[in-house]
Amino acid sequence: MDIIPDPIVFECDKGNKDKNYKKHKVSNQEAEEVFINDPKFIISDDKHSSEKEARHMLWGITNHKRFLTAIFTIREEKIRIISCRDMHKRERREYESKA
Repeated sequence: MDIIPDPIVFECDKGNKDKNYKKHKVSNQEAEEVFINDPKFIISDDKHSSEKEARHMLWGITNHKRFLTAIFTIREEKIRIISCRDMHKRERREYESKA
């Protein structure tokens, strides 16, 4: 699934800009790196999508080899990261088997 806009532009909600760091110790830079680095895998998040907005889950890796899961949506050709955290063990096993 290739839905990442080109060029990659991120939309940042100022009210939530430090949310991922406070909750998961993931910086905004790390969260953005997983969208740029390969390999990355995108899965539709049908459970959390709505008629107004599709949500997606991305498994990727940072420049410092941290394995992250990002939940995001696309708004007006911009990526809006909803949440970003370390991969669970099951996610990492599946990511590594696909990579």
